[in-house]
Amino acid sequence: MTLASRAVLVVEDEPQLRRVLRTLLELEKFRVFEADSAARALVEARTHKPDLLIVDLGLPDRDGSEVISGVRSWSRVPIIVLSARSDEADKVGALEAGADDYVTKPFGARELIARVQVALRHTAGAGAAGALLQIGGWRIDLTARSARDERGGELHLTPTEYRLLEVLAQHIGMVVTHRTLLQQVWGPGSAQQTHYLRVYMKQLRGKLEPDPARPRWLLTETGVGYRLAQRD
Repeated sequence: MTLASRAVLVVEDEPQLRRVLRTLLELEKFRVFEADSAARALVEARTHKPDLLIVDLGLPDRDGSEVISGVRSWSRVPIIVLSARSDEADKVGALEAGADDYVTKPFGARELIARVQVALRHTAGAGAAGALLQIGGWRIDLTARSARDERGGELHLTPTEYRLLEVLAQHIGMVVTHRTLLQQVWGPGSAQQTHYLRVYMKQLRGKLEPDPARPRWLLTETGVGYRLAQRD
């Protein structure tokens, strides 16, 4: 599917910002639909079946998280939150309602377009996403559970480390909350055990990052979760 055939629904109540977003997206050859309220957004999403939603949280009739959960009840379409709210609780709440990513206003045009492209690539490759990873000098096969460098040298990763990488790879380029990682790696009863994540992320960085103190691939989203960077 070409970019020209992809549609984005912009859910934003400020007319000036909607115009800015429309211009940015149309320059990238997207078709753009708009909604200025939560109620209208749910109608537009059902009507146009967009390939991606950009949703503000501060809507005049309802919170944007209700748009996210409403759409999530029938679709896995990627959803990016674009909001002036920068509190960790707001970010976590939106992501746990079903958003795929969160961009804080004011935003950079290049960053937003990059996040849109990452979300769409993730959707397009969801069936086989994340089976093979290149992190630094390591080529990691999550299916075979093997990690080798360019000379064929093998790196030992534990089953838990592979599982953690696998969950991050399933959402490559996007933030994954602490709760989601804990539930999917350690199970439903571990949602509050954030020290597990700190320990294993430190171990993974020590094994995979050239400079663990300045990670390039395994990134922290402070107070929210982690992101596996997507790099060329």
